[in-house]
Amino acid sequence: MAEPRWIIHLPTTLTRRAAAADLAAALARSLGHLDAVDFGETTLSEEDAQHVRHRVWCDQRLPEGGRCGQRDGHSGSCDAATQHPCCQAVNKPTVAKEGLA
Repeated sequence: MAEPRWIIHLPTTLTRRAAAADLAAALARSLGHLDAVDFGETTLSEEDAQHVRHRVWCDQRLPEGGRCGQRDGHSGSCDAATQHPCCQAVNKPTVAKEGLA
């Protein structure tokens, strides 16, 4: 049986979903080099409705590798030019089992 994965809930003071999605994108650009964070699975929820989740990224796996980095519900097809920021990092550091390296 696989070990359970842990989710970090990060409350913000933002009041608009688009602003929260922009913050998620900024965090992905800033921390995308860390293997311990799967930004492709990022979701947003309202503070009082945390059971209703909204995906930030399309996250479709691309034939040439990586995942689509366009916002969820985008028009047109997924392509490598819009890879998710965490898939663009060239030299990701290794991550220790219980912490960041």
